[in-house]
Amino acid sequence: MAQDRKSSGRMASKGFPNPIDVHVGRKLQLRRTLLGLSQERLGNLIGLTFQQIQKYESGANRVSSSRLYDIARVLDIGITYFFEGISAEVQEQSPGHLQGAVPLVSEDERDPMARRETLELVRAYYQIRSAKVRKHLVDLTRSLGKTK
Repeated sequence: MAQDRKSSGRMASKGFPNPIDVHVGRKLQLRRTLLGLSQERLGNLIGLTFQQIQKYESGANRVSSSRLYDIARVLDIGITYFFEGISAEVQEQSPGHLQGAVPLVSEDERDPMARRETLELVRAYYQIRSAKVRKHLVDLTRSLGKTK
């Protein structure tokens, strides 16, 4: 008697990788290219072959969390970089979502203090040397926040 199994999110049985794995691979390739690193050089830095880097970049192989950590350190980026810009359509292909276990959370429902945009704004704010200019910026931001 065959037992029905829910999809693990890996789409190998359908002949293609999970779109999230492809997205992560493209982000990896983009950052590696921007830094001028070859696949071979990146592989050497993290103890892999260039063929394994190719497989990660194509999404053919999933990147484990420990490898992603190593790659992010070598590429001088945060882990979240790899997931930025994922479309809602791709998000729906996560294993948890495919199994009905993980509901999508809209951007508006997320904690604004955890958003990348907020962190970038705070970093830019503290790069302003003048306390007077920072105060004016806070006042301006408050007044813009009140208008609707």
